[in-house]
Amino acid sequence: VYSPIADIKEYPEGVDIVLVEGAIANEEHLELIHKIRTRTKTIISFGDCAVTGNVTALRNLSGGAEPALQLAYIQAADINQQIPNSPGIVPPLLDTVVPVHKVVSVDIYLPGCPPSAPRIRAALEPLLKGEKPEIVGREMIKFG
Repeated sequence: VYSPIADIKEYPEGVDIVLVEGAIANEEHLELIHKIRTRTKTIISFGDCAVTGNVTALRNLSGGAEPALQLAYIQAADINQQIPNSPGIVPPLLDTVVPVHKVVSVDIYLPGCPPSAPRIRAALEPLLKGEKPEIVGREMIKFG
């Protein structure tokens, strides 16, 4: 499991399976997902945001990165109306939030918000045995 807050800061080489959660919304995400694809055998797009963009992609309705920042930090702010511009505060946003498969190839899609424990098990157990999981039927492909 890659967790830059609780663990390592650099995504390792030679990863067998990764669950990618969330949409691609900023330049850091874009850089990391390319690194993940080159260093990982099997990418699982994990959850509705990774599979479709879902709630995160609602930002696309604002018309791009700059209008989204204006809306969030200027128009909706009660006090201190300013867009953070110090490095590391808000990573540079992409103009469009996209699901993972729009940026890199995805091997398995696991929808759900979040995916249920039985669904996760049904996807991971075969992979751990060197087999390909069957993601079919309502319980495996239902969103939400």
